[in-house]
Amino acid sequence: MSTGPAGHVARSTVRPHSETTRGTPARTRTRAFLRTSDGVAIDAVYDPGAVVYDTSRSPADHPVFVVAHGFTGAVDRPHVRRVARTFARYGAVVTFSFRGHGASGGRSTVGDREVLDLAAAVGWARELGHARVGTVGFSMGGSVVLRHAALHPRQTDAVVSVSAPARWYYRGTAPMRRLHWLVTRPEGRVVSRYGLRTRIHHRDWDPVPLSPVEAVPRIAPTPLLIVHGDADGYFPVDHPRMLAAAAADQGELWLEPGMGHAENAASDELLGRIGEWVVGRAG
Repeated sequence: MSTGPAGHVARSTVRPHSETTRGTPARTRTRAFLRTSDGVAIDAVYDPGAVVYDTSRSPADHPVFVVAHGFTGAVDRPHVRRVARTFARYGAVVTFSFRGHGASGGRSTVGDREVLDLAAAVGWARELGHARVGTVGFSMGGSVVLRHAALHPRQTDAVVSVSAPARWYYRGTAPMRRLHWLVTRPEGRVVSRYGLRTRIHHRDWDPVPLSPVEAVPRIAPTPLLIVHGDADGYFPVDHPRMLAAAAADQGELWLEPGMGHAENAASDELLGRIGEWVVGRAG
């Protein structure tokens, strides 16, 4: 499950059904399948959001939020759509299903080659004409946005990681021990496929990919925000603190009182603050 070089441009296998030309942001909701550099089809949705209503600025002046969901999520899941609706108040939004999730092809590598999926989504956002891109990831997606920004530093203008692990192979909580069973055991992968609608690759990582905490120092000078709940049942607060320490004065840490894990635990108020932060840094 090693991460190879990402493609420079994501190509859509389904042309957008909207009144737009190449390099001009669409004014209507668009759905497309993107092709990653390693040949996986990724289901993606573009929502013009605030672009539709703000006639005082060019659509290209608005930032676009590229949202990377957590493990077992997908572009049509209600919690992902809620995140997209909130961010749409601040700019355009691209959501997508990681490989092995939803209608996307391939199998999940649980944060390794998913960097290529995010690269395809970011490339599509730029192809649609947006000059400013902010990536926002949750849990597994949070680790992916960190690694993407480190490996492809010129692709994004602001990075937000929510509820992400700092290090690989963490088994210190019961939810993470269950997740490792799903990923590493044949019977667990069957449960994941039919019970959680997530298809997991059977091969171990080889080589082990760059960890989130190793990625963080490489992100500067791109603005970085780390968000974590102090009631997270998957990753305790030593994870965000480790990430923040690695970022030093190049990142911000929001430790949210009473917040649990990832998209379901992120309130609309918190999502609004994240939206404002991205606009302020990337917009």
